[in-house]
Amino acid sequence: PNTYLSTSEAHPNTSTCTYPSCLLRTLPRSIRATPTASTMPVVDLTVPDARAEKKQHKLKRLVQSPNSYFMDVKCPGCLQITTVFSHAQTAVVCADCGTVLCMPTGGKCKLTEGCDFRKK
Repeated sequence: PNTYLSTSEAHPNTSTCTYPSCLLRTLPRSIRATPTASTMPVVDLTVPDARAEKKQHKLKRLVQSPNSYFMDVKCPGCLQITTVFSHAQTAVVCADCGTVLCMPTGGKCKLTEGCDFRKK
């Protein structure tokens, strides 16, 4: 005598059954299929994408590098060049004419309109 019950006898109403095996049967085959080596994306870890690398945290990059830098800012009024830190926490003013070159934000400072800059 067979003492095991078939799934239909154990669960007469499979549409409302909450057992994992019954739930899997209700899913389409494309979702049920387990991923194989051929469907997994292939990523070359030795040569990361430059865009993806820049988005990562500064300590989690392949080669650690800071997000901050020094820059030369040209005053729009007197054309004098001033060196400014990219994440300055105070307002930077021109030494000659007193024009505000950049204002601090939570992270990188915001340059005043008309100011040109270049990274050092």
